[in-house]
Amino acid sequence: MMMEQASTMPAQLQDEWRRLGLWADRSLGQAMTQLAAAKPDVPLHFFGSEGERVSTLGAVHAEGRQLAGSFHALGLRPGDTIAMQLPNCLENAALYQAAALLGCRLLPIVHIFGPHELGQILADSGAKALIVPDQWRGIDYLDRLARLPHLPALAHRIVLGGNVPAGAIALADLPQGECPDVSVEPNDCALLLYTSGTTAAPKGVQHTSRSLLAELAAQMKGSAADEFGLSPWPSGHIAGTLGVLGHSLLGRPMVLLESWDAALAAELVERFQVRQMSGTPFHLSGLMEAALRDSRNITSFNQFLIGATIVPPALVAASEAAGIHCCRCYGSTEMPTISQCGPGDPLDKRLNTDGRPNPGVEVRIVDDSGHDVNPGSEGEIAARGAERFTGYTDSALNAASFLPGGWFLTGDIGRIDADGFLAITDRKKDIIIRGGENISSREVEELLLQMPGVRDVAAIGWPDARLGERVCVVLIADPAAALTLESIGEHFRQLGAARQKTPEKLVFVDVLPRTPTGKVQKAELRRVLAARTAQDGA
Repeated sequence: MMMEQASTMPAQLQDEWRRLGLWADRSLGQAMTQLAAAKPDVPLHFFGSEGERVSTLGAVHAEGRQLAGSFHALGLRPGDTIAMQLPNCLENAALYQAAALLGCRLLPIVHIFGPHELGQILADSGAKALIVPDQWRGIDYLDRLARLPHLPALAHRIVLGGNVPAGAIALADLPQGECPDVSVEPNDCALLLYTSGTTAAPKGVQHTSRSLLAELAAQMKGSAADEFGLSPWPSGHIAGTLGVLGHSLLGRPMVLLESWDAALAAELVERFQVRQMSGTPFHLSGLMEAALRDSRNITSFNQFLIGATIVPPALVAASEAAGIHCCRCYGSTEMPTISQCGPGDPLDKRLNTDGRPNPGVEVRIVDDSGHDVNPGSEGEIAARGAERFTGYTDSALNAASFLPGGWFLTGDIGRIDADGFLAITDRKKDIIIRGGENISSREVEELLLQMPGVRDVAAIGWPDARLGERVCVVLIADPAAALTLESIGEHFRQLGAARQKTPEKLVFVDVLPRTPTGKVQKAELRRVLAARTAQDGA
C-alpha cells in the first residue's frame, strides 16, 4: 500500500538537526544491532500477570533476530506491515527488534480497540500479519479474530498462547529461518500508530527511523544512560513504544508494567531508584497516594514528566511538597515531545506552562488562516522538528494538517510567554458553543478543579433547543462536599468568570471513561449521559 508523505522539511533544517545529533543516517535495525553488540547486558524488567520477567538487551535482540528469520520464512518482506495487539511483555519487545531488522513497519495497537476499530486499522494499514494473545485481562482476543471483516492482505494470524484457532499459528510454532540482510532507508516508515479515535475513525500516524531516533536523542539530553526508567504506558501508545525503544536504542535500563498498578509502581520506583517516568495526573496522583499509604520512598525522581491531558496546578504543587520534581510536557503521537519543563525551571513555570520547545523543535502560534498571531496571543500551535511524523496514512488528512515548510498543525490552542514557555490553553475542537459564544471546555474544567471537593471533571456541551448547547460538567467529587449548581455558580462568580461559562447542568459519576493515555473519552461520555437521560425521561 502506497502511503503519501506530508510536507517535507527544508534541507537547511536537516543540516541543523545533524549538527545537534538529532538526524541519524541509519535505520532502527542498524541502530539496534550496534547497541546490542556494545551493551548486551542492559536489563529489561517486565511486571504483570506472570510476575517479574527479566531479560537483557542482548537476549531480546537475539530473540528478535530469530523472529525476523521466521517472518521472512512466512514471506514477509521489507515495507510490509506487522501488526500486534499485545500487552507489554518480552515477546512484545522482541517484535520491535524483529520488525526493524526485517525492514517492516511495526503496528502496535492498543488493547481497547475491538473488532470494529481493529478491522478499520488493519484494512487501512494493509497489515500482512497480526499477533494477539489468546486471552488477556478477561479479553477474548480469539473472539476478536473471529469477528474481523474480510481482510485480503492479512495473510498471517499469529497467537501468543496455547489456544490457537483454525487458520492461525502459535507464535512459538513459527517456521525457522535466517534473518536476512536488508537495505532500509532512514526515511522509510518504520512505525505505524493509530490515534484513539474517540470522535472519528482512528488515524494512522507514520514515523520513520529518523523521527524515532531524533525523539529518543532529545530525551537523553541531561540524562545518564544507566538511570532506570519506568513506563506505565500501554503498548500501542507512543509513550509505550518509546519505553521499549529507550531500552533497545539508548541502552536505558527499563521497568515496564503490563498494566497500571499504583502500589506496584511505587514499590518498583523505590526498588530500582527510578529516575525518570512519564504519565498523566492519574498516574502521578495514584503513585503518590500508594507511596504514602505503603510508606514507599519515591523521591528518586529527578523528573516526572506529566502531560497527555489537563494538569491541575494543585497536583504539581503537591508533588513538589512530596519531593518530586514534576515537569509538565506537551506532545502527541505525531510529535512525541514538543515542549517540556525541566527540574531547574522556576516552580511557577512548571505549575502553569508546558515548558520550552525541545532541542531542534520550533513552535509558532497561528490563526485560522495560518498567519502568526501577535506575541502573547492565543492561537493554534504549529510545530516542526526532527521527530515530526511524515504524515497520516490518509492523504486527505495531510492536506489540512500541514502548513508550507513542514509545519504540523496540532489542533491545540496555546500561547507563548515572554520567556519562551508554551502554555496549552484548549483543544481547538473541544469547545462548547452556547448561544453563538465559544466556551473553552478546558477553561471550565480548570476553574472547577480549583474548587474544594472536586476530584476530577469533564466539561461537555449539552444539547439545548434554544441556545444550541449549555455547559454540562461531569464531576467526581468528595461525598462530603455537597456540591450543587448554586455553589458552583458562586465559585465561578468569585473567580470572576464570564456568566456564560458557568455550568448549567451537573452530573456526578464515580469514574470518567478514559483512553489508555488518560484522556477523557468525551464522545463516550456524551453517549452514556444521553442514554441515561432518555431512560430517566429527563
